[in-house]
Amino acid sequence: MVGLVIPEKNKIMMCRNYIVLIILSVLAFACKPVKKVQSIQTAISKPDTVKTVVVSNIPKIDSAAIVKGIMDKVMKKKIDFQTFNAKMKVNYESATESQNVTAYLSIKKDSVIYIKVTLSPIGVVANIFINKDSLVLIQLKGGKSIQYRSISYLQDTTNIPFDFTTIQDVLVGNPVFLDSNVVSYKLAAAQLQVLMIGDVFKHLITIDNTDFKVLHSKLDDVDMMRSRTCDISFGTYDMVDGRPFARYRQISVSEKSKLDIYLDFKEVSFNDPLKYTFSVPKNFKHK
Repeated sequence: MVGLVIPEKNKIMMCRNYIVLIILSVLAFACKPVKKVQSIQTAISKPDTVKTVVVSNIPKIDSAAIVKGIMDKVMKKKIDFQTFNAKMKVNYESATESQNVTAYLSIKKDSVIYIKVTLSPIGVVANIFINKDSLVLIQLKGGKSIQYRSISYLQDTTNIPFDFTTIQDVLVGNPVFLDSNVVSYKLAAAQLQVLMIGDVFKHLITIDNTDFKVLHSKLDDVDMMRSRTCDISFGTYDMVDGRPFARYRQISVSEKSKLDIYLDFKEVSFNDPLKYTFSVPKNFKHK
Protein backbone atom coordinates (compact mmCIF):
# COMPACT_ATOMS: atom_id res chain seq x y z
CA MET A 1 0.00 0.00 0.00
CA VAL A 2 1.59 3.27 -1.11
CA GLY A 3 1.06 6.32 1.11
CA LEU A 4 1.52 9.97 0.37
CA VAL A 5 5.02 11.44 0.62
CA ILE A 6 5.00 13.61 3.74
CA PRO A 7 7.84 15.90 4.93
CA GLU A 8 9.61 14.70 8.08
CA LYS A 9 8.43 17.63 10.21
CA ASN A 10 4.83 16.97 9.23
CA LYS A 11 5.28 13.28 9.86
CA ILE A 12 6.29 13.97 13.44
CA MET A 13 3.33 16.25 14.01
CA MET A 14 0.98 13.73 12.41
CA CYS A 15 2.42 10.98 14.56
CA ARG A 16 1.78 13.00 17.69
CA ASN A 17 -1.88 13.30 16.80
CA TYR A 18 -1.92 9.75 15.54
CA ILE A 19 -0.81 8.28 18.86
CA VAL A 20 -4.00 9.40 20.51
CA LEU A 21 -5.90 8.23 17.44
CA ILE A 22 -4.68 4.67 17.96
CA ILE A 23 -6.38 4.63 21.33
CA LEU A 24 -9.41 6.81 20.66
CA SER A 25 -10.59 6.21 17.14
CA VAL A 26 -12.17 2.84 17.83
CA LEU A 27 -14.58 4.67 20.07
CA ALA A 28 -15.71 7.43 17.72
CA PHE A 29 -19.26 6.28 17.42
CA ALA A 30 -22.35 7.43 15.64
CA CYS A 31 -26.09 7.65 15.54
CA LYS A 32 -26.85 6.31 12.07
CA PRO A 33 -29.95 4.15 12.37
CA VAL A 34 -29.13 0.50 12.89
CA LYS A 35 -31.25 -1.72 10.69
CA LYS A 36 -33.46 -3.70 12.97
CA VAL A 37 -32.39 -7.28 13.34
CA GLN A 38 -35.14 -9.85 13.22
CA SER A 39 -35.73 -11.86 16.39
CA ILE A 40 -35.61 -15.62 16.33
CA GLN A 41 -39.14 -16.89 15.84
CA THR A 42 -40.54 -20.18 17.03
CA ALA A 43 -42.09 -22.51 14.48
CA ILE A 44 -45.68 -21.66 13.50
CA SER A 45 -47.99 -24.35 12.23
CA LYS A 46 -50.58 -23.09 9.76
CA PRO A 47 -53.98 -24.81 9.79
CA ASP A 48 -54.66 -26.98 6.81
CA THR A 49 -57.36 -25.49 4.56
CA VAL A 50 -59.18 -28.79 4.43
CA LYS A 51 -58.86 -30.13 7.93
CA THR A 52 -57.45 -28.94 11.19
CA VAL A 53 -54.96 -31.11 12.99
CA VAL A 54 -54.46 -30.41 16.67
CA VAL A 55 -50.94 -31.10 17.85
CA SER A 56 -50.22 -30.97 21.53
CA ASN A 57 -47.12 -31.12 23.72
CA ILE A 58 -44.80 -29.48 21.15
CA PRO A 59 -41.76 -28.22 23.07
CA LYS A 60 -41.25 -24.48 22.74
CA ILE A 61 -37.89 -23.04 21.78
CA ASP A 62 -36.69 -20.55 24.38
CA SER A 63 -34.70 -18.41 21.95
CA ALA A 64 -33.92 -15.77 24.58
CA ALA A 65 -32.27 -18.44 26.72
CA ILE A 66 -30.26 -19.61 23.70
CA VAL A 67 -28.96 -16.09 23.09
CA LYS A 68 -28.20 -15.55 26.77
CA GLY A 69 -26.26 -18.81 26.84
CA ILE A 70 -24.19 -17.80 23.83
CA MET A 71 -23.48 -14.32 25.24
CA ASP A 72 -22.40 -15.92 28.51
CA LYS A 73 -19.92 -18.02 26.54
CA VAL A 74 -18.67 -14.89 24.75
CA MET A 75 -17.96 -13.28 28.11
CA LYS A 76 -16.15 -16.42 29.26
CA LYS A 77 -13.97 -16.14 26.13
CA LYS A 78 -12.85 -12.68 27.21
CA ILE A 79 -9.06 -12.68 27.44
CA ASP A 80 -7.80 -12.77 31.01
CA PHE A 81 -4.14 -12.04 31.65
CA GLN A 82 -1.64 -10.51 34.04
CA THR A 83 0.73 -8.96 31.48
CA PHE A 84 0.55 -8.40 27.73
CA ASN A 85 3.31 -7.53 25.24
CA ALA A 86 2.82 -6.83 21.55
CA LYS A 87 4.37 -5.35 18.43
CA MET A 88 1.93 -4.12 15.83
CA LYS A 89 1.96 -2.43 12.46
CA VAL A 90 -0.53 0.40 12.24
CA ASN A 91 -1.78 1.83 8.96
CA TYR A 92 -3.88 4.98 8.92
CA GLU A 93 -5.77 6.19 5.85
CA SER A 94 -8.04 9.18 5.36
CA ALA A 95 -9.23 11.03 2.26
CA THR A 96 -6.18 13.32 2.35
CA GLU A 97 -3.30 11.36 3.89
CA SER A 98 -1.92 8.00 4.87
CA GLN A 99 0.65 6.92 7.41
CA ASN A 100 2.35 3.79 8.68
CA VAL A 101 3.87 3.40 12.14
CA THR A 102 4.99 0.58 14.38
CA ALA A 103 3.77 0.49 17.97
CA TYR A 104 5.28 -1.51 20.82
CA LEU A 105 2.88 -2.21 23.67
CA SER A 106 3.16 -3.51 27.22
CA ILE A 107 0.27 -3.77 29.68
CA LYS A 108 0.19 -4.73 33.32
CA LYS A 109 -3.43 -5.66 33.87
CA ASP A 110 -5.54 -3.02 35.63
CA SER A 111 -2.41 -1.02 36.39
CA VAL A 112 -0.41 0.54 33.56
CA ILE A 113 -0.13 0.70 29.75
CA TYR A 114 3.14 1.56 27.97
CA ILE A 115 3.20 2.39 24.25
CA LYS A 116 6.28 3.20 22.15
CA VAL A 117 5.61 4.61 18.67
CA THR A 118 8.26 4.42 15.94
CA LEU A 119 8.27 6.04 12.53
CA SER A 120 10.64 4.83 9.82
CA PRO A 121 13.37 5.97 9.33
CA ILE A 122 13.21 8.36 12.30
CA GLY A 123 12.95 5.77 15.08
CA VAL A 124 11.05 6.21 18.34
CA VAL A 125 9.08 9.44 18.09
CA ALA A 126 6.85 9.20 21.16
CA ASN A 127 6.01 7.25 24.27
CA ILE A 128 2.64 7.01 25.98
CA PHE A 129 2.06 6.14 29.62
CA ILE A 130 -1.48 5.41 30.86
CA ASN A 131 -2.68 4.42 34.30
CA LYS A 132 -6.10 4.47 35.94
CA ASP A 133 -5.92 8.19 36.64
CA SER A 134 -3.80 9.82 33.95
CA LEU A 135 -2.27 9.82 30.49
CA VAL A 136 1.25 11.07 29.73
CA LEU A 137 2.37 11.81 26.16
CA ILE A 138 6.14 12.10 25.74
CA GLN A 139 7.20 13.59 22.42
CA LEU A 140 10.80 12.65 21.56
CA LYS A 141 11.16 14.25 18.13
CA GLY A 142 10.24 17.65 16.72
CA GLY A 143 10.69 19.38 20.08
CA LYS A 144 10.99 17.28 23.22
CA SER A 145 8.00 17.78 25.48
CA ILE A 146 5.66 16.08 27.93
CA GLN A 147 1.90 16.45 28.14
CA TYR A 148 0.05 15.37 31.27
CA ARG A 149 -3.67 14.68 31.06
CA SER A 150 -6.23 13.24 33.42
CA ILE A 151 -7.90 10.07 32.18
CA SER A 152 -11.07 12.17 32.10
CA TYR A 153 -9.46 14.09 29.22
CA LEU A 154 -10.31 11.14 26.98
CA GLN A 155 -13.90 11.22 28.15
CA ASP A 156 -14.15 14.98 27.65
CA THR A 157 -12.62 14.75 24.17
CA THR A 158 -14.86 11.95 22.93
CA ASN A 159 -17.93 12.33 25.15
CA ILE A 160 -17.52 8.62 25.84
CA PRO A 161 -17.34 6.83 29.22
CA PHE A 162 -13.74 5.97 28.48
CA ASP A 163 -11.84 4.50 31.42
CA PHE A 164 -8.63 2.51 31.82
CA THR A 165 -10.41 -0.83 31.55
CA THR A 166 -12.02 0.10 28.23
CA ILE A 167 -8.66 1.17 26.77
CA GLN A 168 -7.10 -2.05 28.02
CA ASP A 169 -9.82 -4.19 26.43
CA VAL A 170 -9.56 -2.35 23.10
CA LEU A 171 -5.81 -2.99 22.91
CA VAL A 172 -6.00 -6.63 24.02
CA GLY A 173 -8.89 -7.34 21.66
CA ASN A 174 -11.76 -7.92 24.08
CA PRO A 175 -15.25 -6.72 23.13
CA VAL A 176 -16.28 -3.41 24.68
CA PHE A 177 -19.61 -1.90 25.67
CA LEU A 178 -21.49 -5.16 25.94
CA ASP A 179 -24.87 -4.51 27.51
CA SER A 180 -27.45 -6.80 29.04
CA ASN A 181 -30.29 -4.93 27.30
CA VAL A 182 -30.66 -7.19 24.26
CA VAL A 183 -33.46 -5.80 22.09
CA SER A 184 -33.22 -8.13 19.10
CA TYR A 185 -31.14 -10.94 17.67
CA LYS A 186 -30.79 -13.22 14.66
CA LEU A 187 -29.44 -16.73 14.89
CA ALA A 188 -28.08 -18.41 11.78
CA ALA A 189 -26.21 -21.67 11.31
CA ALA A 190 -22.77 -20.09 11.63
CA GLN A 191 -23.31 -16.70 13.25
CA LEU A 192 -25.33 -14.88 15.86
CA GLN A 193 -26.15 -11.17 15.61
CA VAL A 194 -27.21 -9.40 18.77
CA LEU A 195 -28.39 -5.81 19.08
CA MET A 196 -27.88 -4.24 22.50
CA ILE A 197 -28.85 -0.72 23.53
CA GLY A 198 -27.20 0.92 26.51
CA ASP A 199 -27.32 4.41 27.94
CA VAL A 200 -24.75 5.69 25.42
CA PHE A 201 -24.43 3.21 22.56
CA LYS A 202 -26.29 0.91 20.25
CA HIS A 203 -24.08 -2.12 19.67
CA LEU A 204 -24.70 -4.68 16.94
CA ILE A 205 -22.27 -7.51 17.54
CA THR A 206 -21.67 -10.52 15.28
CA ILE A 207 -20.39 -13.69 16.93
CA ASP A 208 -19.13 -16.97 15.53
CA ASN A 209 -21.77 -19.44 16.60
CA THR A 210 -19.32 -22.32 16.81
CA ASP A 211 -16.49 -21.08 19.01
CA PHE A 212 -18.03 -17.76 20.17
CA LYS A 213 -15.34 -15.46 18.75
CA VAL A 214 -16.34 -11.84 18.12
CA LEU A 215 -16.23 -11.16 14.36
CA HIS A 216 -17.64 -7.66 14.05
CA SER A 217 -18.91 -4.76 16.14
CA LYS A 218 -20.98 -1.83 14.92
CA LEU A 219 -21.24 0.95 17.47
CA ASP A 220 -23.57 3.90 17.16
CA ASP A 221 -24.40 6.75 19.48
CA VAL A 222 -27.95 6.62 20.79
CA ASP A 223 -28.05 10.42 20.49
CA MET A 224 -29.72 10.96 17.12
CA MET A 225 -28.17 14.44 16.83
CA ARG A 226 -24.75 12.89 16.19
CA SER A 227 -23.58 11.46 12.88
CA ARG A 228 -20.56 9.33 13.72
CA THR A 229 -20.34 5.58 13.29
CA CYS A 230 -17.64 2.99 13.84
CA ASP A 231 -17.20 -0.53 12.48
CA ILE A 232 -14.64 -2.88 14.00
CA SER A 233 -13.78 -6.18 12.30
CA PHE A 234 -11.73 -8.92 13.96
CA GLY A 235 -9.83 -11.43 11.84
CA THR A 236 -6.90 -13.85 11.56
CA TYR A 237 -7.64 -15.47 14.89
CA ASP A 238 -4.73 -17.42 16.28
CA MET A 239 -4.19 -19.32 19.52
CA VAL A 240 -1.70 -17.40 21.67
CA ASP A 241 -0.81 -19.07 24.95
CA GLY A 242 -4.08 -20.97 24.79
CA ARG A 243 -6.17 -17.87 24.03
CA PRO A 244 -7.93 -17.04 20.74
CA PHE A 245 -6.43 -13.71 19.65
CA ALA A 246 -7.42 -11.57 16.66
CA ARG A 247 -4.12 -10.59 15.05
CA TYR A 248 -5.78 -8.39 12.45
CA ARG A 249 -8.34 -5.66 13.07
CA GLN A 250 -9.90 -3.10 10.79
CA ILE A 251 -11.49 0.01 12.25
CA SER A 252 -13.56 2.28 10.02
CA VAL A 253 -14.77 5.56 11.45
CA SER A 254 -17.15 7.79 9.53
CA GLU A 255 -18.53 11.22 10.20
CA LYS A 256 -18.10 13.99 7.61
CA SER A 257 -15.26 11.94 6.15
CA LYS A 258 -14.02 8.38 6.46
CA LEU A 259 -11.02 7.15 8.38
CA ASP A 260 -9.65 3.60 8.18
CA ILE A 261 -7.18 2.12 10.65
CA TYR A 262 -5.60 -1.30 10.26
CA LEU A 263 -3.88 -3.06 13.16
CA ASP A 264 -1.65 -6.00 12.33
CA PHE A 265 -0.17 -7.70 15.40
CA LYS A 266 3.22 -9.22 14.60
CA GLU A 267 4.36 -10.32 18.05
CA VAL A 268 2.10 -11.15 20.98
CA SER A 269 2.70 -12.73 24.37
CA PHE A 270 0.82 -13.04 27.64
CA ASN A 271 2.10 -13.25 31.21
CA ASP A 272 5.74 -12.57 30.35
CA PRO A 273 7.77 -9.77 31.98
CA LEU A 274 6.95 -6.33 30.54
CA LYS A 275 9.19 -5.62 27.51
CA TYR A 276 8.59 -1.99 26.55
CA THR A 277 8.63 0.01 29.76
CA PHE A 278 10.20 3.46 30.04
CA SER A 279 10.61 6.24 32.56
CA VAL A 280 9.17 9.73 32.33
CA PRO A 281 12.01 12.23 31.66
CA LYS A 282 12.33 15.06 34.18
CA ASN A 283 14.10 17.58 31.94
CA PHE A 284 11.51 17.79 29.15
CA LYS A 285 9.35 20.85 28.61
CA HIS A 286 5.85 20.47 30.01
CA LYS A 287 2.83 21.40 27.94
